[in-house]
Amino acid sequence: MTDFTMTKDADGVAIITWDVPGKSMNVMSLEGLQQLEASIDDALTDEAVKGIVITSGKEGSFAGGMDLNLLAKMKEDAGDDPARGLFDGVMQMHALLRKIERAGMAPKTNKGGKPIASALPGTAAGIGLELPLATHRIFVADNPKARIGLPEIMVGIFPGAGGTTRLIRKLGVMGASSFLLEGKMVTPAKAKSAGLIDEVVADPLAAAREWVLNATPADIVKPWDAKGYKMPGGAPYHPAGFMTFVGASAMVFGKTQGAFPAAKALLSAVYEGALVDFDTALKIEARWFTSVLMNPSSGAMIRSLFLNKEALEKGAVRPDGVPDQRVKKVGVLGAGMMGAGIALVSALAGIKVVLVDRDQESADRGKAYSETYMDKGIARKKATPEKKEALLGLITATPDLEQLKGCDLIVEAVFEDMGVKADMTKKVEAIVGDDCIFASNTSTLPISDLAKASVRPEQFIGIHFFSPVEKMYLVEIIKGGETGPRAVAKALDYVRQIRKTPIVVNDARFFYANRCIIPYVNEGARMLTEGVAPSMVDSAARQLGFPVGPVQLTDETSIDLGAKIARATKAAMGNAYPASEADDLIFWMEDLGRLGRKAKAGFFEYDEKGKRQGYWKGMHDKYPLADEQPNLIEVQERLMFAQVLEAVRALEEGVLEDIREGDVGAILGWGFAPWSGGPFSWLDIIGTPYAAERCDQLQAKYGDRFACPDLLREMAAKGQSFYTRFAPEAAAA
Repeated sequence: MTDFTMTKDADGVAIITWDVPGKSMNVMSLEGLQQLEASIDDALTDEAVKGIVITSGKEGSFAGGMDLNLLAKMKEDAGDDPARGLFDGVMQMHALLRKIERAGMAPKTNKGGKPIASALPGTAAGIGLELPLATHRIFVADNPKARIGLPEIMVGIFPGAGGTTRLIRKLGVMGASSFLLEGKMVTPAKAKSAGLIDEVVADPLAAAREWVLNATPADIVKPWDAKGYKMPGGAPYHPAGFMTFVGASAMVFGKTQGAFPAAKALLSAVYEGALVDFDTALKIEARWFTSVLMNPSSGAMIRSLFLNKEALEKGAVRPDGVPDQRVKKVGVLGAGMMGAGIALVSALAGIKVVLVDRDQESADRGKAYSETYMDKGIARKKATPEKKEALLGLITATPDLEQLKGCDLIVEAVFEDMGVKADMTKKVEAIVGDDCIFASNTSTLPISDLAKASVRPEQFIGIHFFSPVEKMYLVEIIKGGETGPRAVAKALDYVRQIRKTPIVVNDARFFYANRCIIPYVNEGARMLTEGVAPSMVDSAARQLGFPVGPVQLTDETSIDLGAKIARATKAAMGNAYPASEADDLIFWMEDLGRLGRKAKAGFFEYDEKGKRQGYWKGMHDKYPLADEQPNLIEVQERLMFAQVLEAVRALEEGVLEDIREGDVGAILGWGFAPWSGGPFSWLDIIGTPYAAERCDQLQAKYGDRFACPDLLREMAAKGQSFYTRFAPEAAAA
């Protein structure tokens, strides 16, 4: 099969069309690179060809990026020297794109080349933009749904096919920073405004064809290949450029805390590349790109945030044999913050919503959340009044339960009380049809217990959203003891409709996400009672890549919520409840009325506007700061092991059925050290033998919460990794 085909017209324009068979969007493969090079060579040596246009046969898109299996193959083919295999493979890509860029020009005179343009029907990401950047003019369709950018940093790598070097030389460090360091994807209009592309037109192929027929020799010489080129904003040795690079370095460290290898490598490639000529800069980029690919972090991030995430979103764990269960009409019970958010994301997906609360005023207030959201979108020119009207037209706000007739899914988001939820379940099930699936958005109450109030427990399931609903990507689906496959399929199809990432877990106290988050928060609290500085606890977490440390997280989610969860858990577990110093601290803070940000008093001091003013020093009256603070690594390992051991126990107990869900859920649900790829990937990086040994050391020093799970002990003895033992393909074998 052919990924690239070429036609030559009577005017001398060679059209190279990228159209990968069987794919909805083009991805670059090794075979594709070879075919593209053969077409380029043919066109450049054919005297009848005056110019070349590279385009896509896919409607609405040019390319989605690189086939990441290509990078793995480069490593495998190199045998004992994978770094050399990667570097050589990357340099071959550089050579091809440089061949396109130079287009047959003489090295010294820049004469004799043929114009090459790109015609993009829409979305271009990764190599899908790096390839056009090597051409002489980029034309993009006026397609507002299209997105243009270099998102590689989001999966633990950076643009390594010349994208980094070209973008820096094209836009300067400041102009390129948001695209390289943040992976920003923008509309064609914004891409043109930023200088990322050249033209936004109705018919890019026709415009590109016209351009190559009229291009002058000067039009095809890139600025960095012309004499007298100066980098926009200044090179590192220029006074202005020096300050830019200092600022860029500070910005990168400020955002990543040094936890993400790709960001540091990218900055090094940019700085070092800016000191030399273009071709040498490409070699430097390739070396740093190879370095990142050899770091286990990049492989773990690619696997979790790209391959595993995509597999889960496409239904990797969906029950077999269940027909399509897409939701047509959803009933949302409770119009508070969670219910209002659920109504919003459902309506954004085009689903009819019935939003119910105890009275009309409360229901209307929940609907107003969507109105405010759309107003903000209009102000930012991301929405229109027409779209706002259409969205609000999908939401019916009412206190009347009878309005729920015709709903095929109910999502209950009422007060977190077993009795209240049970009463609502009975009332609603008496109204809706027999085939309606009932879901609870509970974050703590067991689904099997809640399902006891249902007359159809096989159609009862948990759909746990994270707050704020419209911003959080993860949705946790919880199977109760009697939940049937259609309910699971319904929940998965609904989550796919609202464009979230689902994980499916079995019922247990706190399910999966909260089960792991609570030990993280508690370990931070325990350290405070030991006299560890709160700034050290939070900084240690941020330097691991967590968005916020456990102390700050407690203030953000509210201290009285932590106290409530502790009391409820103790009531449910009785004498088995593992009381700790963390509880004492939380209850003491609650008694003082220091409930966190919402009370403008917690572990932090706040000003009148609710802005943090530093850690509350009064805490040290009860828990004095230790004269000798612990080692940073010790603090970090306590925070990491507190979480990953719960993840292992969840797998061991069958709460988790798929380690992919454990890793993806951790990163998307609570921001678990994204560079690590998730708890199981992290254990694979450090090795199960070391992990088991470290558990024993931490247990001896800090207590049984760090006891090594039997599964981890067994795997350590056998030298196994989680992704060799529990990967889906391993299970199938």
